[in-house]
Amino acid sequence: MAARPRVFLDGYNLALTQGTGVATYARNLSFAMGQLGFETGVLYGTPTATSTDPLLREIGFFDEPGKQPPFLLTALRRGRRLLRGPFGEGARPVPITGQVITTGYRDRLPHFDEIWNNAGLFQQAHVHFRAFRSRLRVSIPQPPELMHWTYPLPLELRGARNIYTLHDLVPLRLPYTTLDVKRSYLRLSRLLAQQADHIVTVSEASKRDIVSLLGVPEERVTNTYQAVDIPKRLSGIPYQDVVGEIAGSFGLTAGQYWLFFGAIEPKKNVGRLIQAFLASGVEGPLVIVGKQAWKSEDELRLMFDDHIRTIFFDGQTLKTRRKIILLDYAPFRLLVNLIRGARAVLFPSLYEGFGLPVLESMLLGTPVITSNTSSLPEVVGEAAVTVDPYDISSLVAAIRAMDGDAELRARLAEAGPRQAELFSPERYAARLQKLYAGLGVDSPEMGGAAPSR
Repeated sequence: MAARPRVFLDGYNLALTQGTGVATYARNLSFAMGQLGFETGVLYGTPTATSTDPLLREIGFFDEPGKQPPFLLTALRRGRRLLRGPFGEGARPVPITGQVITTGYRDRLPHFDEIWNNAGLFQQAHVHFRAFRSRLRVSIPQPPELMHWTYPLPLELRGARNIYTLHDLVPLRLPYTTLDVKRSYLRLSRLLAQQADHIVTVSEASKRDIVSLLGVPEERVTNTYQAVDIPKRLSGIPYQDVVGEIAGSFGLTAGQYWLFFGAIEPKKNVGRLIQAFLASGVEGPLVIVGKQAWKSEDELRLMFDDHIRTIFFDGQTLKTRRKIILLDYAPFRLLVNLIRGARAVLFPSLYEGFGLPVLESMLLGTPVITSNTSSLPEVVGEAAVTVDPYDISSLVAAIRAMDGDAELRARLAEAGPRQAELFSPERYAARLQKLYAGLGVDSPEMGGAAPSR
């Protein structure tokens, strides 16, 4: 039996304790690789798992980061790597034998046949790029045919074709919304545009930006979109159980609250969303689920203004009711339930490379109000309400219309899953298969059992 082609992806975002959109992208990519029959490897750069003892490498890989090594030791290690120049160093395999219980990581782990680790790889790659303005080379014995980097990283796997996913060019299109050092970001983006074997992106809007801003020929950029998928064990929970869990966990009534989920940063436009929601006068709170990031205090400033709070005096008890409920984090199971129980999801982002939250909401049958900019119109089609994200009046009108029109909500709840089906794992795998075949890496026949999630 012929050996299966080997394809790798990086674990740059997969190692984060709380998921991001890019982490979801990387996990879905790994499952698509497995569905296509590839021998799938994941290259991590975690600071642990450095031992020569295989068991300690397995233990260290799943261990939480502990005390950082002394500064001098870290400096010596970085210096040694820099002296190697562009040649980098090799990664080590991480054996997954089952001796470490990993059940708690089930929702975070990608599909894999092999795991490799090069301690501190991603941090060192950026140090190397600043020093040499080139990609750091990393090696693996018997390298795979293809290395798919899921993020613009200054890394190159020796002996493999190296392709890179550029999700968007937000630091260049909306520079005031990110903390990236724009000169360095542009330099790295141009380097990858010139030296990559291919560039992958996730929407036609992002492809146009890559072609226009980086000067990449159209034939060297492929839009695969993304896959939207929620395991049946979560999406298939009986609705009455969802109602009870929402009430028990958050004190919320299903169908009577509004929801935003995502990072709280300038790009997500949460400040205007709060203004519009308060001005709309609709009943029920707005629930915001998201990690507070750069400039989040500006986006959330209205939450702490006195006019938002309503004070009730009941006997001897003073109660405070807020129109805005802020949750720093919700496990994915609870987030899925919150989405299913929301009256509507509000996602008026200024710019998205793809906009996975809107499709996840639509897949679950929840009505969506989102933006008419960047990739979002091509992703949602006619199955969501779209507005100018800079126009608070338009957003107010959309919220009021959604609140007062049961037929509109019903139509969007029915259309959403149909639109989301265009981005199913099967369709995504087919697009990925075509991309890899065009790069000379043919997959075994599709149709076998997909990896379990």
